[in-house]
Amino acid sequence: MPSPAATATKTEQPAPRRPLSLAARAALATGLALAGFLGIIGVTLSQAKYQTALSGLHDRLENDVLAYLALIDVGRNGRLLLPYSSPDPSFSMPGSGLYAVAMGNDGFHWESSSAIGRDFSFLSRLKPGETRFVGPIDTRMGRVYYYSYGVVFESQDNKAVPLTFTVAQTEDQFQGENGTYRRSLIIYLSTLGVMLIVLQMLLLRWSLTPLRKVAADMSRVERGKSDSLDSQYPLELIGLTERINGFIESEREQRTRYRNTLADLAHSLKTPLAVIRSRLESSSEAPALAHDVLDQVRRMDELVAYQLARAATTGRQPFATAIPIGGHAEDLVQSLEKVYAAKNVLCEFEIDEGVAFYGEQGDLLELMGNLLENAFKWSRHRVLLVVKATPQPGKQRPGLLMSVEDDGPGIEPDKVDRVLQRGVRGDERVQGHGIGLSIVQDIVRAYQGELAVDRSPEFGGARFSVTLPPG
Repeated sequence: MPSPAATATKTEQPAPRRPLSLAARAALATGLALAGFLGIIGVTLSQAKYQTALSGLHDRLENDVLAYLALIDVGRNGRLLLPYSSPDPSFSMPGSGLYAVAMGNDGFHWESSSAIGRDFSFLSRLKPGETRFVGPIDTRMGRVYYYSYGVVFESQDNKAVPLTFTVAQTEDQFQGENGTYRRSLIIYLSTLGVMLIVLQMLLLRWSLTPLRKVAADMSRVERGKSDSLDSQYPLELIGLTERINGFIESEREQRTRYRNTLADLAHSLKTPLAVIRSRLESSSEAPALAHDVLDQVRRMDELVAYQLARAATTGRQPFATAIPIGGHAEDLVQSLEKVYAAKNVLCEFEIDEGVAFYGEQGDLLELMGNLLENAFKWSRHRVLLVVKATPQPGKQRPGLLMSVEDDGPGIEPDKVDRVLQRGVRGDERVQGHGIGLSIVQDIVRAYQGELAVDRSPEFGGARFSVTLPPG
């Protein structure tokens, strides 16, 4: 047998994740697409800049080699005479990162002042006319690029003197220029991306304004402040809004036809029943039979009244009209005070300002009227009606709390279920059909609410509390 903890783990399921809104979806998709697009642009521009810089480095190193070669002379016996000056001051600065190296026959080796103490064992001699551009390569002095050129000089005695001249540059200098460009490129593209996202958000907000207008108008209809979606909408939304309006109108027309049919049925049934009752009460024949038939007619009358009231309950509706409660409560109490004038009942109100019932007016009158009539019937002298709105964040319509208290004898807890049954009266000596509280219970269920019965903490009698959820 599974433990309670295991059972609780199986029954507890995480709440379904709410889908992203259209604006969030569009913003996320646009942001990802824009980030990818700008990333590709950044990589492309960075690569193009690198190739351009690499080509420029090749040309610069080649020009330095040619400039040095133009300054070299050959003396007697094929001796190479290297220049004391350089085409760039960096060749005279030790550790500048720009080096010149010449290699010839018989171990000839020459280095610029900047190359003193550096290891160029990675260089090799080239054939005359051969060129080589390499880099970056790893060396003992770091990663370097170099350009080598193999040439042949002729001495005065027509002797060929081969020479390989190389100009090298460290990667730090080359990457420094590219790094500055990449940082600037990232800053510019990021700024452009933020500007484009802000612009896209503004465009999305403007584009989705009609949808927000539809949602706002739907909320007004749900709160009962409007009968239909009556704003001007773009062409793409006209079909949707017209169908919604058609649905609202069809639902209201169907409810009206249903209510009228029930009224006709009530009239058709009650009139024959009234005639039968009148004839039986006035008839002196067969008293026992007349009594039995009258009892059955009375039961039929109660059943018709109950079923008609139950069928007329429309229940919770998505497009209900907001019905103010204060005025209807006053009218009901004034009528009940006349009916129960002999008891001299004082009815007090605690009704929130502007509180409303979202549903059919007939349901409100049945609900509040039956509760008040029950309280007037059983009270000694005092009745209290409390109506409060119970708003909830995220809901369009607030909930409703309605309670009716009296100073009567109250209802014992073990008798509450019996009193709420159809046709049962709290005291058989009290006149009534015994269906009022049952109708109240049906209406509360139709509106997905709750009905609670307990003892009034202020008056000591019964307290009937109705709670309707927000919508």
